Amino acid sequence: MSVHEATSARLALRWLKERTSHITDQLDAPHAHLGRHWLTDEAEHERTLTYLITGTAYQLTLYDEHTRYVLVAYPPGPAA
Repeated sequence: MSVHEATSARLALRWLKERTSHITDQLDAPHAHLGRHWLTDEAEHERTLTYLITGTAYQLTLYDEHTRYVLVAYPPGPAA
Protein backbone atom coordinates (compact mmCIF):
# COMPACT_ATOMS: atom_id res chain seq x y z
CA MET A 1 0.00 0.00 0.00
CA SER A 2 1.20 3.47 -0.85
CA VAL A 3 0.11 6.67 0.90
CA HIS A 4 0.42 10.23 -0.35
CA GLU A 5 -0.77 13.24 1.64
CA ALA A 6 -2.10 16.16 -0.39
CA THR A 7 -2.84 19.55 1.12
CA SER A 8 -5.88 20.29 -1.05
CA ALA A 9 -8.60 18.58 -3.06
CA ARG A 10 -6.98 19.76 -6.31
CA LEU A 11 -3.64 18.25 -5.34
CA ALA A 12 -5.39 15.01 -4.41
CA LEU A 13 -7.04 14.98 -7.84
CA ARG A 14 -3.66 15.60 -9.47
CA TRP A 15 -2.27 12.59 -7.58
CA LEU A 16 -5.23 10.44 -8.68
CA LYS A 17 -4.62 11.44 -12.30
CA GLU A 18 -0.88 10.67 -12.07
CA ARG A 19 -1.40 7.27 -10.46
CA THR A 20 -4.20 6.40 -12.89
CA SER A 21 -1.96 7.28 -15.81
CA HIS A 22 0.90 5.13 -14.45
CA ILE A 23 -1.39 2.17 -13.76
CA THR A 24 -3.18 2.47 -17.10
CA ASP A 25 0.19 2.39 -18.89
CA GLN A 26 0.87 -1.00 -17.28
CA LEU A 27 -2.46 -2.62 -18.18
CA ASP A 28 -3.30 -4.40 -21.42
CA ALA A 29 -5.49 -2.35 -23.77
CA PRO A 30 -8.86 -3.93 -22.87
CA HIS A 31 -8.26 -3.31 -19.16
CA ALA A 32 -6.73 0.13 -19.64
CA HIS A 33 -9.90 1.49 -21.25
CA LEU A 34 -11.56 2.46 -17.94
CA GLY A 35 -8.47 4.36 -16.78
CA ARG A 36 -8.06 6.15 -20.09
CA HIS A 37 -11.70 7.16 -20.07
CA TRP A 38 -11.46 8.41 -16.47
CA LEU A 39 -8.38 10.48 -17.33
CA THR A 40 -10.36 12.45 -19.95
CA ASP A 41 -13.66 12.70 -18.05
CA GLU A 42 -13.74 16.31 -16.85
CA ALA A 43 -17.22 15.90 -15.34
CA GLU A 44 -15.93 13.03 -13.18
CA HIS A 45 -12.94 15.15 -12.13
CA GLU A 46 -15.33 17.89 -11.00
CA ARG A 47 -17.39 15.29 -9.12
CA THR A 48 -14.20 14.09 -7.44
CA LEU A 49 -13.36 17.62 -6.31
CA THR A 50 -16.90 18.14 -5.02
CA TYR A 51 -16.73 14.90 -3.01
CA LEU A 52 -13.42 15.84 -1.43
CA ILE A 53 -14.40 19.45 -0.71
CA THR A 54 -17.67 18.36 0.93
CA GLY A 55 -16.02 15.69 3.09
CA THR A 56 -16.65 12.50 1.09
CA ALA A 57 -13.94 10.06 0.03
CA TYR A 58 -13.52 9.18 -3.65
CA GLN A 59 -12.52 5.74 -4.94
CA LEU A 60 -11.38 4.56 -8.37
CA THR A 61 -10.72 0.87 -9.05
CA LEU A 62 -8.68 -0.38 -12.01
CA TYR A 63 -8.00 -4.06 -12.65
CA ASP A 64 -6.95 -6.84 -14.96
CA GLU A 65 -7.26 -10.63 -14.64
CA HIS A 66 -4.75 -10.86 -11.80
CA THR A 67 -4.49 -7.49 -10.07
CA ARG A 68 -6.82 -4.89 -8.61
CA TYR A 69 -5.69 -1.31 -8.00
CA VAL A 70 -7.85 0.71 -5.63
CA LEU A 71 -7.08 4.43 -5.51
CA VAL A 72 -8.80 6.29 -2.68
CA ALA A 73 -8.66 9.98 -1.83
CA TYR A 74 -9.94 10.97 1.60
CA PRO A 75 -10.82 14.54 2.52
CA PRO A 76 -8.68 16.10 5.23
CA GLY A 77 -9.95 15.58 8.72
CA PRO A 78 -8.88 15.51 12.33
CA ALA A 79 -5.81 13.41 13.06
CA ALA A 80 -6.67 9.94 14.35
